[in-house]
Amino acid sequence: MPLFYQQDINETTRLGVWKIEEGEDFFLRSVPLKQDITHPHKRLQHLAGRYLLRFLFPDFPNEEIEIADTRKPFLPYEQYHFSISHCGNYAAALVSSTARVGIDIENVTPRVERIQHKFLHPEELLFVHTHQPDHLIPLLTLLWSTKEAMFKWWGRGDVDFSEVLRINPFQFSNEGIMPAIFTKEEIQIPLTIHYQMPEGLSLAWVVGEG
Repeated sequence: MPLFYQQDINETTRLGVWKIEEGEDFFLRSVPLKQDITHPHKRLQHLAGRYLLRFLFPDFPNEEIEIADTRKPFLPYEQYHFSISHCGNYAAALVSSTARVGIDIENVTPRVERIQHKFLHPEELLFVHTHQPDHLIPLLTLLWSTKEAMFKWWGRGDVDFSEVLRINPFQFSNEGIMPAIFTKEEIQIPLTIHYQMPEGLSLAWVVGEG
């Protein structure tokens, strides 16, 4: 069974990463396909993410998932808060019955270097460029992944990644935590981001207020 990683965050929150090695038939036995997704690999990623939700919580009502105007999937009665992410042959999911959550998984790739000024604040860029050159691409990928997780946690769209989603300096390694803050108009919410960087991947997640 290609469960790549699993963690019980607490009694009500669980995380999983699935390495996709199966065909569609495997997932369709457990997951309804409600969306019209024409690209075969994107359809497989979609199914794997939905499969993970029920793998983590067997009573997860996949058939009740709706899509908000912001494109965020949600359950109308919020019996679970959840977040899904995919990259390549991996799907990640974070599910909680008590708190809003956000997760993102990315392949570490040089492409992120071209857009660093679009999603990082000048103070964050200064922090990035104090690191050794061979750490640059992994760190940039992690920061992008972190801001994507924060954006999903927020779930309401209309966010300037460089201004609203802010990450404070931290000790960069293969896994750890980083302090962050969501600042939008009169709202200021401190967040703690957890991350891991296994096998050329960047995985970041946040469990915040309910």
